[in-house]
Amino acid sequence: MHSLIKLIKKTYRMVKPRERKVVMKNVASLSVLQAITYILPIIILPYLFRVIGPEKFGLIAFAQAFVQYFMILTDYGFSVSATKEISLCRNEHAKVCQAFSSVMTVKIILAFLSLLIMGTLVYFIPKFRNDWLVYVLSFGAVLGNTLFPVWFFQGTEKMKHIADLNIIGGIILALSIFLFVKGPQDFLMVPLINSCVFLITGILGQYIVFKHFGVSFKFPGYNNIRKQLKAGWDIFISIVAINAYTTTRVFTVGLLTNNTITGFYSVAEKIANIFQTFPLASFSQAIFPRLSKIFHKNKLKAFKIMQRVQQITINISLIFLPLIFIFAPFIVRVVCGGDYQKVELSLRLLIISIFFISANAFRVQFLLVCGKTHIYSRIHVIMAMIGLPLIFLLTYSFSYAGAAMATIVIEAGIFSITYFTVRKLTF
Repeated sequence: MHSLIKLIKKTYRMVKPRERKVVMKNVASLSVLQAITYILPIIILPYLFRVIGPEKFGLIAFAQAFVQYFMILTDYGFSVSATKEISLCRNEHAKVCQAFSSVMTVKIILAFLSLLIMGTLVYFIPKFRNDWLVYVLSFGAVLGNTLFPVWFFQGTEKMKHIADLNIIGGIILALSIFLFVKGPQDFLMVPLINSCVFLITGILGQYIVFKHFGVSFKFPGYNNIRKQLKAGWDIFISIVAINAYTTTRVFTVGLLTNNTITGFYSVAEKIANIFQTFPLASFSQAIFPRLSKIFHKNKLKAFKIMQRVQQITINISLIFLPLIFIFAPFIVRVVCGGDYQKVELSLRLLIISIFFISANAFRVQFLLVCGKTHIYSRIHVIMAMIGLPLIFLLTYSFSYAGAAMATIVIEAGIFSITYFTVRKLTF
């Protein structure tokens, strides 16, 4: 613990006071958001799991995994490419307006394309057609996510807006779930409420961009649209590859088992995601635009900061993840209201994979900071080619546990490849 504190102090001194202030302010805003989103699932998950039951919970989780693919399509690679562009030109208003207009135009086109694809799949595939209304109601989340300009707020380093809107949305979601979902017969209210919340926060996000940042929308020309598509392509391929072995886990369990087992596995993933994202995600989002600017001025300094931040993350993971592993049965009892061995086993396996994710988070992000998007993309595409068949094979052989075991292998592989790749970088 003493060495960890010492490492944090050294890293803190490496960053200029003004840069420290900006990063820590954004970390604080996003950490408040993460804390709220950390607490809300702890409240909502147990309620939903008990009220609608594992079967309906599994069906909704399967539908959410399905529409997640369309979120990936509409996000494209803008979470990185557009964030970076906005961070570098944010003092030039005309360029900001041009970038915003181009990105939003592409996202809206992709949203309509997604709607057509989903409608076709739901109509022609019996598994989807039997519960078509669940998928239609879930799709509203895609539209809301398309409108929500997270990439813009990250690029301008105004993460407070992300936090405020998501906190408002989280509170509305929780209250609505408790008010309108009273039994298994109300399960359709869950995707409906979720979609409405996404739409509300998306519309409010657009309002803030136009009202408080003075951004004006102008229809972009073909060249501007092509530029954005080209800039985000490598990241998009990477995100598709990443989701080939993340979102696909729940989707695969849903295809190869039944809704009840999918419910057990998906609740374990939701619990694991809480520990994976809090507070790592907030710090990662806050540091990316600032580290990009530091790298632009001093490559070696940015590299050293990344190394130290990554080591801090590893040390923290070594302290807390074993405790979560040990107390997994207690956590499951609190969330699910009983002893569910399927959930406990899945959670413990997923905790092992979280260590590899935490131990690699800033190292893999640094490939994006230094513009090595092609390497970033290649790593995830390779692991997707290995991981996707592995998920299907192990899930087919070992049911829900197979999906979790595949996750460990995949994340360990990504960690190993990224570690040796980053070590070879020279500045």
